[in-house]
Amino acid sequence: MVSILKVNSIQPQSGTTITFGSSGDTITISAGVTWSGSGASLTALNASQLTSGTIPDDRLPSPTLTIKGDGSSADGQLQLNCSQNNHGVKIKAPPHSAAQSYTLILPQSVGTNGQVLATNGNNTNQLSWVSATETKPTITGINPNVAENTQTAITITGTNYVSVPGVEAINTSGAIFEADSVSFTSSTTIVANFTLATDGTYFIRVENNDGNAVRSSTALLTVSDAPAWQTTAGSLGSFSSGSNISVTVNATNATSYGVTSGALPGGLSLNTSTGAITGTESGATQTTTYNFTITATDAQAQTANRAFSISINTSILNSVRFGA
Repeated sequence: MVSILKVNSIQPQSGTTITFGSSGDTITISAGVTWSGSGASLTALNASQLTSGTIPDDRLPSPTLTIKGDGSSADGQLQLNCSQNNHGVKIKAPPHSAAQSYTLILPQSVGTNGQVLATNGNNTNQLSWVSATETKPTITGINPNVAENTQTAITITGTNYVSVPGVEAINTSGAIFEADSVSFTSSTTIVANFTLATDGTYFIRVENNDGNAVRSSTALLTVSDAPAWQTTAGSLGSFSSGSNISVTVNATNATSYGVTSGALPGGLSLNTSTGAITGTESGATQTTTYNFTITATDAQAQTANRAFSISINTSILNSVRFGA
């Protein structure tokens, strides 16, 4: 048997509380019924009885719904359950001790596969979709690529440098040497000062402050002493015209020699591998001093220049000073 009670108005005879039904009763409010009035509120509503459907906008605070903490230690939270209500995920407010108040605004699109949400770092955060990939620095080259054992500024070019990264030189033996100093020019250029006492070849490693790093795939830097001249600059000797001449110049670490300015006496030539100057003088008609510069080059293309001279005398016997 179903009982139906229809009333136009219910007012309490005393006090402020009106009770509908008893424990176990079900009260059905028909579709289309409006709960209204400036003082209308539901002071005790068991959420478990809201099994489905939509609560109209005018039943909730507008535009903000606040889920409060308990005033003690429990922070406000919103739980989203699975279909069977056996599992759930909670969105929880930061603790009171964090003293944080901010807004997270969802993006206006669904993004693309693999993207993640990122904030803009402001109190009012417009979330945006970004690719979930690390931005690692790269190395495309260095200049110079050969250095001596004294401090040398190495310009490193590449991409994604963040001020100011750390830079290391890694010897092919495995030994690691930090740069004396690093200066940041741009996201594509940095300058590292190195003092590397050990000759050899080195990989270059760059690490940004966020931990993203790169090591060159090959040993880009060669550390080597430049050629050092052992033969004293100046005269290599005086010779009579038409004589056979043989003198040698020497520089440590040199792999080749070349006359880079001036000229040897006629009939003489320079052995570019050994530094020997040999031949039979020809062509001098009067006493002449020939001035020239020889450049010694090592395997890393480092060079050292030295000025020499040879005198050809058309009237006296030759006297020779041989270079050591």
